[in-house]
Amino acid sequence: MKVIEARDFNSSVSVAIVVSRFNPDITNELLHGAVERLLELEVPKDNLTVIHVPGVVEIPIVGMRLAQSQQYDAIIALGAVIRGDTDHYEYVCQQVSQGCQGVMLAHLVPVVFGVLTTQNVDQAKERIGGKKGHKGRDSADTAVEMMSIMSQLDQGA
Repeated sequence: MKVIEARDFNSSVSVAIVVSRFNPDITNELLHGAVERLLELEVPKDNLTVIHVPGVVEIPIVGMRLAQSQQYDAIIALGAVIRGDTDHYEYVCQQVSQGCQGVMLAHLVPVVFGVLTTQNVDQAKERIGGKKGHKGRDSADTAVEMMSIMSQLDQGA
């Protein structure tokens, strides 16, 4: 039986991080955690590209352009959508999640969904180093794991 799972990866990988500027108290911390973790995992700083976009809805089109360039081994999408008083939350969450999935499937590049979708600011804060962990760091770990798996699949493992 053949088993493919994450293992050591080539640290010369290139990672793009697309981060929303909306809810900056949350998204800046997500970005900090993701970059910090990638550096801990020995991804060279020069191999990281960070793109700031106005909001989460803009993440998929930038992700698409990055994937089309074939310069990145993984793309990390970071943002925070916090429920308000209207249905806007539902539409935004659906658009960004489907958009990221579409990029990933169309270009066979891992797009890690590090977009928080929470009911309130407190829940978001719990996910940037609080009792729910740090989703920026988790996104970096997921990217590294997926790059390892995809590399093995590309090599016919």
